[in-house]
Amino acid sequence: MNDLLFELPLPELFDWKACLDYMARSPLECLYRTDSEGVTRLLWADGGALLIRLTAPERGRMRVELLEGKRPGVAGLEDLARYIRDWFDLDRDLRPFYKLAEGDSLLGPLAERCRGLRIVGIPDLFEALCWAILGQQVNLAFAYKLKARLAEGYGESVLWSGHRYHLFPPPESLLGAAEADLCALQLSRSKARTILTVAELMAGGSLSREELLALGSPEAAEARLTAVKGIGPWTAQYVRMRCLRDATAFPIGDVGLHNAVKTALGMDRKPTLPELRELFAGWRGWEAYATFYLWRVLY
Repeated sequence: MNDLLFELPLPELFDWKACLDYMARSPLECLYRTDSEGVTRLLWADGGALLIRLTAPERGRMRVELLEGKRPGVAGLEDLARYIRDWFDLDRDLRPFYKLAEGDSLLGPLAERCRGLRIVGIPDLFEALCWAILGQQVNLAFAYKLKARLAEGYGESVLWSGHRYHLFPPPESLLGAAEADLCALQLSRSKARTILTVAELMAGGSLSREELLALGSPEAAEARLTAVKGIGPWTAQYVRMRCLRDATAFPIGDVGLHNAVKTALGMDRKPTLPELRELFAGWRGWEAYATFYLWRVLY
């Protein structure tokens, strides 16, 4: 029998199935496995790897169960709860977003279709940065393969019930790696160099999520990120959206966003940047959620 660690209260505007559907968008995901009822993922707490199972069998409650590993203490349980709340953006009040979407010819139907979907985040900054860097100028399937190779090569894993679950490697685990080692995984030289630079900065304590959040403004956080060679505006905006939980993040250069708007509006071409700015002007303050919902047009 699984060990129930705790239950989390869920906000009213939360749809577990919608979140699971989003997370199941690729069979190449290596960090967790989803099914019709929940998600299973290896997480770190209390100095050890824990295989965790999340389900929501009752409306308004999420069950967090331990499948493998040593039951964490009080501090470890608090860290886990904080991570999960962050992962699913549970502390966000979405009522203003849905109010904004009412009557909007594009966002309104999307908000209705995806009602209760939260931005499924990446709470770990190193993982978020690596995922964004790996996704630069490649298709999604290849980005997933690169992430799996990094996780398999440098992260911990456990085998449970016939499936292997991976932890994304911490920055310290890449300190001994050379560019050639990452290029052997089919990373480009520039991506390998950027990831190793980020690993060194984070392992040395000169870059952290806490530091970025303490800067006081999303723009300051973006400036700090883009000061790192190899991190451009798109990568920084993506990290603001998925990791720093900035609802105003607007990855205007995102190819997926361009394709989603083209599809949703029935255009015979991709929108221009001025057209995107004009479209998003009415969604100010909720650009990240508008983007996330638009992505759902593509799959």
